[in-house]
Amino acid sequence: MTDDVAAVTPDEGPASAGPSRVHVPIHLRWGDLDALGHVNNTSMLKLLEEARLRAFWFSDGEGEPLPTAVFDMDVLDSGGDRATLIARQEIEYLRPVPYSQRPLDVRMWIGAMGGSSADICFEVYSPVGDAEPTLYARATAVVVLVDTASGRPIRWSETERSAWAPYVGAPIEYRRRPGRS
Repeated sequence: MTDDVAAVTPDEGPASAGPSRVHVPIHLRWGDLDALGHVNNTSMLKLLEEARLRAFWFSDGEGEPLPTAVFDMDVLDSGGDRATLIARQEIEYLRPVPYSQRPLDVRMWIGAMGGSSADICFEVYSPVGDAEPTLYARATAVVVLVDTASGRPIRWSETERSAWAPYVGAPIEYRRRPGRS
């Protein structure tokens, strides 16, 4: 796998029970680090966003699109008739992410598929090729498809559902602190 090409592979790693994963290599920037020398929690949201965009949007003409790519630029352009919105995000940090010049391996799948929403699940691993892959964080982003004119949710198309079907599996089960539901 090259740094600029995402791969689609069958189950791997600790969360191997479930769907195929979309692997998206994401490079860190020096500015992603905080004073403690690891990736800042707010930077993690940006890294997950970048992985999500690479997995679900058609490329800009460079390389082959992933089988999960269902959106073209009209979803991103202000003149488009539909848009995706983030309704909720949750991140569980398991270990600090150190800086590396090699890209992180962000593994993604769909944890739940509703009429107009989808739970996008992420696992952020150390770079591909490490002797022992390290799971740094797990996250979920609830994405809602909306009509830009009305702002109301609209249903995913059959094309979108078909493209994502091989990647639908169990959602992430987060650890809970004692006394919390």
